[in-house]
Amino acid sequence: MTATSTSVWRPRLLTAVGIALSMTLAACGGAEAEPQLSGYVREPGPRVDQVTLVDLSDDGSPFTLRAEPDQVLVVYFGFTNCPDVCPTTLSDLRSAIRQLPETDRDRVSLAMVSVDPERDLPTLVDYAQTFVPGAHALVSTDDAVLRAAAEPFGVSYAVTTADDGSIDVAHSSQMFVVDDAGMLLLTWQFGISADEIASDLQILLERERT
Repeated sequence: MTATSTSVWRPRLLTAVGIALSMTLAACGGAEAEPQLSGYVREPGPRVDQVTLVDLSDDGSPFTLRAEPDQVLVVYFGFTNCPDVCPTTLSDLRSAIRQLPETDRDRVSLAMVSVDPERDLPTLVDYAQTFVPGAHALVSTDDAVLRAAAEPFGVSYAVTTADDGSIDVAHSSQMFVVDDAGMLLLTWQFGISADEIASDLQILLERERT
C-alpha cells in the first residue's frame, strides 16, 4: 500500500511542478518585453509641424518641426544667454548621441527654437551647432507665430525687461522628440540623464526603422 501510494503521489507532484514551471516560462519567456522609455508619451500625441519658422542655419529657409524620413528630430525651446538649464540639457543630448552606434548618430537632428530671438539672431547657429553639428537654429520675430509653434508642445515662456534694463527669460525646460510625420513621440523632463536619453533614442530609432 505504501509503495502504491508513493508511486501515485510522485507523478502528481511532478505534474504539478511541471505545470508551475511551464507557467513561469510562459510568463518570463515567449514574446520579448517591449523596451521601456524613460521619457513620457502623450496619448494621443499632438501634431507639431503646423507652423513654419526661419532656419538661420540654412540661410533663413522655412522650416517645419518634422524629422527627415527614417530619422527623429529633437526639439528644444531655449535661448543662448541661458546660464544653466539650456547648456546642461543640450550637453546631455550631445553625450547621448555620442553613445549611439555610428550608423544611428546621423539619424538624430536637433532643432533649437529661440524664445529670445531678438538677442539670439547673431549667435543661435553657432550655439546650437556647438552641441549637435548641423543643428537647426530656428527663430520667428513674430511672437504670435512663435507661441503657435510652442503651444502643441505645451511650452511656455516669458521675456521681461527690468527697470535697470536687464532682461530675464523664463521658459519650459523639456526636450521633445518628433517623427517624420510631424507627430510628438516623446517628452523628456529636465534632469533626465544622458544614458536615459541614449536608450530612448535607440528605441525610437529602431521603431522608425521598422
